[in-house]
Amino acid sequence: MGISDRIEAFICELMKEDDGWVELGRNELAGIFNCVPSQINYVMRTRFTPERGYIIESRRGGGGYLKIRRVAVGAEDIIGVIPDEVTVSAAAKIIRLAEDSGVLDKRSAKAALGGVLCDRINDEQRSAVLKAMLDAVLKD
Repeated sequence: MGISDRIEAFICELMKEDDGWVELGRNELAGIFNCVPSQINYVMRTRFTPERGYIIESRRGGGGYLKIRRVAVGAEDIIGVIPDEVTVSAAAKIIRLAEDSGVLDKRSAKAALGGVLCDRINDEQRSAVLKAMLDAVLKD
C-alpha cells in the first residue's frame, strides 16, 4: 500500500469515528506519515473531491488546517454534476459515489459499471446512459 493510500485510509478512519468530518493540521499529518506537506495536498486534491462526496475547507500558514466533511449525496445531486461527456474513469468514480452514498446497492453498482464501461459507446453516450440509470433509481 502506497503512502497516498495509507493517508487516505487514515483520514477515512478518523472520519468514521467523528461522524463524517475531521479537522487536521497539514503539518501534523505530514509528520505522522513522515512526508512533505505537498503529499498531503496531493491526497486532498485526488482522493477527497466533490465528485467523491467530500468538501474540503483549507487554510494555509503556520496555524493551517484542513477540514474534511463527507456530504450526503442523493441521485438528483449526482445527476446534477454529470457532464455531457463522461470518460470511463469519471463514470467509475460517479458510480462509486452513488454506491458509497447508498443511491445504488453493490449489485446495481456492478450492473451500472458494466453498462457504462463498454468500449462500444463514446463519452457522450456514456453520460446519457449514466444519467438514465440514475434517473430510473429516482423514479423507483
